[in-house]
Amino acid sequence: MEILQKIDQLKTELEALRPLDAEREGRIMQKFRLDWNYHSNHLEGNSLTYGETKALILFGITAQGKPLKDHLEMTGHNEAIKWIEEVVKEERPLTENFIRQLHELLLKEPYQVDALTPNGQPTKKWIQIGQYKSSPNNVVTVTGEIFYFATPEETPSMMHDLLAWYRSEKEKNELHPLQLAALFHYRFIRIHPFDDGNGRTARILMNFILLQHRLPPVIIKTEDKLHYFAALRQADAGLLEPFIEYIGENLERSLDLMVRGARGEPVEEFEDIEKELTLLCQQAKNNDISIAQLLNKNRLNKAEKEDLQKHLNEKEKQDEKIDDLAEKIGKIKEIINELLESINVKDHPELSEIIETIKGMAVKKIVNDSENGF
Repeated sequence: MEILQKIDQLKTELEALRPLDAEREGRIMQKFRLDWNYHSNHLEGNSLTYGETKALILFGITAQGKPLKDHLEMTGHNEAIKWIEEVVKEERPLTENFIRQLHELLLKEPYQVDALTPNGQPTKKWIQIGQYKSSPNNVVTVTGEIFYFATPEETPSMMHDLLAWYRSEKEKNELHPLQLAALFHYRFIRIHPFDDGNGRTARILMNFILLQHRLPPVIIKTEDKLHYFAALRQADAGLLEPFIEYIGENLERSLDLMVRGARGEPVEEFEDIEKELTLLCQQAKNNDISIAQLLNKNRLNKAEKEDLQKHLNEKEKQDEKIDDLAEKIGKIKEIINELLESINVKDHPELSEIIETIKGMAVKKIVNDSENGF
């Protein structure tokens, strides 16, 4: 697989830059941790935004109006990641007890969720932490078919077999770390051993295996959710290579980011700056103060403030052009509507069609002219 060669090449580059400066490595891992917390929870329906996640993880600030459960999920996930990072240093083996302990850290405390009885009636079900599932957790596919995971009775033996397979493959050392981590992720998901939290647990375990091999964590981004699920469905159909390729592409991105960070280059991505700007604009609106005042209040260094201000200025210019475009289109529509009102289109239906065509051409011309100016 070509992706394996790319991973090995980037890892070689990274190893040549090690050991990393402690502060530089801290910045890189904080970036990974924030992204990992936000995206992995958001994939499962958590409502906290990236900015709210950052405020909660870095400063303990809770988001007004957001469910307590969403905050608990995020802090529990962060604690689980930190625990994994420490455990990697201890070279602790991967066992069933390890996985159950991870699940306890992740979910923090038992809670109730909506469920269905065997005859389809709505009910409530308690989610127990660190314990294998007590009832079936099969899902209905888009075609209406039921996709079956392991039964509660099968789960203990299948988890035992999964860990035996993992130890055997690790000892043989024939699989690439990417293949080992991706396949473990899929096999775990195929069992779905817990009543809830299986996706988040699977991704943490996959990254634990990667970290053990001195590779960075894979971050499955929320906006890529459909591709992630599609790759899993292909694996369900027996096509495992597309899933490994998909995980590999995301690992390649993480490695590239870590190499850039190791060289002292910025690790922030463009979307990070967009999220920062959105958060700053919202804060300014809520507090009725200027962006400049907020930049001074936030804990940013001079270079970070200048970078944010630069992107803010660019965003404001773009917004002005969009407003100008909307105004021009509005005027065109007003003129056309006035023209339509002055003509009895019932007597001349062909004129209505011609005018609509002219309107479309005029709007298209304005849009094209505006795009050339962006």
